[in-house]
Amino acid sequence: MNILGIDPGSIYCGYGLIEIADRRFQIAIYKKLNLKPEIINHKYLSSGRIALSAKKSLHIRLKELYINLAEVITECRPDEIVIEKMFFAKGVKAALSLGHTRGVVLLTAALTEIPIYEYSALEVKKAVVGYGRADKNQVQQMVQRILNIKRSLSPDSADALALALCHANSRVL
Repeated sequence: MNILGIDPGSIYCGYGLIEIADRRFQIAIYKKLNLKPEIINHKYLSSGRIALSAKKSLHIRLKELYINLAEVITECRPDEIVIEKMFFAKGVKAALSLGHTRGVVLLTAALTEIPIYEYSALEVKKAVVGYGRADKNQVQQMVQRILNIKRSLSPDSADALALALCHANSRVL
């Protein structure tokens, strides 16, 4: 099963794709072999971010986000998509901009008819780091450790992968 995490942003939209094994299949194999089920290993497949120019009008950036995200989803072919829920932004303008961005991300994902799930930043941090108030650096380090990624990740990509991990852990339990 492939899970695509998407961290919406009006300038940078991060995405990350992981693969998880089917837990029921694993349990069946372990039972057949008379072994205790192990923790599922998540496999990193890809990640990146869609960079949008802050100099362009919001409607142009939203159009570019739609086009680029549709390409990412088509390329990744996920079984499920996870999107970060809205959080409190620093200001009204930022909140509105993020709301528009989330709308485009949700619409783009919905048009694929792939199941969509949403988690708050607090839920993601707690699932990945074990602490709901973890900072971006802690999330980034844990994502790299869990997925055994040696190269550095952009904060947006790390957040998107954290979303995918959060969902993977939620659906397995």
